[in-house]
Amino acid sequence: RNWIDGKEEGAANGGWLESVDPSRGEGWAQVPDGRAADVDLAVQAARRAFRDGPWRTLSAAERARLLRRVGALVRARVEGLAALESRDNGKAIRETGPEVSAVAEMYYYWAGAADKVQGETIRVGPASFNFTIAEPIGVVGAIIPWNSPLSLFAAKVGAILAAGNTVVVKPAEEAACTSLAFARFFEEAGFPPGVVNVVTGLGEEAGDALVRHPDVGKITFTGETSTARTITARSAETLKRLAF
Repeated sequence: RNWIDGKEEGAANGGWLESVDPSRGEGWAQVPDGRAADVDLAVQAARRAFRDGPWRTLSAAERARLLRRVGALVRARVEGLAALESRDNGKAIRETGPEVSAVAEMYYYWAGAADKVQGETIRVGPASFNFTIAEPIGVVGAIIPWNSPLSLFAAKVGAILAAGNTVVVKPAEEAACTSLAFARFFEEAGFPPGVVNVVTGLGEEAGDALVRHPDVGKITFTGETSTARTITARSAETLKRLAF
């Protein structure tokens, strides 16, 4: 099920998508067929967590502590996550094992980066200066592909959280199971509800709704060029920041 506001949610329309095990060519799991209503539910949860919840008042050091906990949880469960990733997207264990180990290291890295988000002091005259302050954007939408979903989830979400944002992740419908599983780690680590949300669904439905949503301040996307062009055009409607 989708992970929204710290709890499991089925698709609002009750629909499901089949996840196929590439090594067998057979369905082995089902994930929600999320649409605009599901994306809106997740975005509103992320917006509340950013604006009203305890996440807003956590210090950078406290965010770092939570991120380190995620890294420790991944390190303790490399074998299970690697097996899940392999079954979901077809990579051999010899590839997914090192990738999952790297995920743990990513979260130690982002924990170290959390209190390094700094502005600049700019001297503009003999007795005057300007300064800048780096502030979080708010809700960020992360769209990830099928080929290395857990690694890309980890890289994008780690950076988003270290900077103090909240996130809604839309994984590729072909390989969404590890993203849904990994989302639960954040609750176990002690993140407030709504900080990390995952909605599965087709790109033209759930992905499009995330890109168009007026309360999403930025989209980070990894995938094919034609999709990036579409995202760029549709993000212009709400002047979103983009990272490809």
